Amino acid sequence: MISKAFILEDLKKNMTQKRFAHTLGVMETAVALAKRFGVDEEKAELAAMVHDCAKDIPEVEQLNLVREFGILLDEISMVETALVHAPLGAALAKIKYGIEDPGILRAVKVHTTGDPKMTPLDKVIFLADYIEPGRNFPGVDRLRKVAFEDLDEAVIMACDSTIKYVIEGGRLLHPRMVEARNCLLLEKLKRGEKNGEDN
Repeated sequence: MISKAFILEDLKKNMTQKRFAHTLGVMETAVALAKRFGVDEEKAELAAMVHDCAKDIPEVEQLNLVREFGILLDEISMVETALVHAPLGAALAKIKYGIEDPGILRAVKVHTTGDPKMTPLDKVIFLADYIEPGRNFPGVDRLRKVAFEDLDEAVIMACDSTIKYVIEGGRLLHPRMVEARNCLLLEKLKRGEKNGEDN
C-alpha cells in the first residue's frame, strides 16, 4: 500500500478545497468514534481518508471508470448518480492506492447507503461522513451527541434523516438504506425483548 501521506497529498491535488476539508473532518470524527467504540483506529482513518476519493471526478468519467472496472450498478444508482462515487471509490482505493483490506474497502463502498449487517467500521465511516464538524443541518448536534453514546441508534437516526430528505426531494430512495435501518431496528427490538426476559 502507498503511504498515507502520499494518499493525502494526492487527494488534496484532485479534490476541491471544500471536499478536502470535509475529508479531514471525516478522518478526525472517524478516529474519535473508532476510539470510543473499540474499532481499529488506523483502519477507520484510512477508510475515512479515501471515502470520497471518486466524488470530484466528473460524472461521465465516473461512469466510464465503472464500466472499465467492471462495477455492476443497480438501477437506482444508474439514475441517482451521486451514489456511484461510493463503489467506484472502493475500486479506486484498491487500484490507485493499493488498499487491500476488505473491511476498509467495504466501509468505503457502503458509506452513502449503508447496508444490512453493517460492521462496526462501516457504521463509524457512515456516521463520520454524516456528522463531521463541517456538516450543518437541523438535528446534527443531537446526532453528534448520540453517535458517541450509541452507534446503532445514531445510524438509525442518520438513515431516518436521509430517507426524509430524499423523499422530500422527490428522488429515488436506495433500498439498501431501508434494509440497513430495518436490520438495526430489528436487532434493537430483539435486544429489548432479551432485556425484558432478564427482568
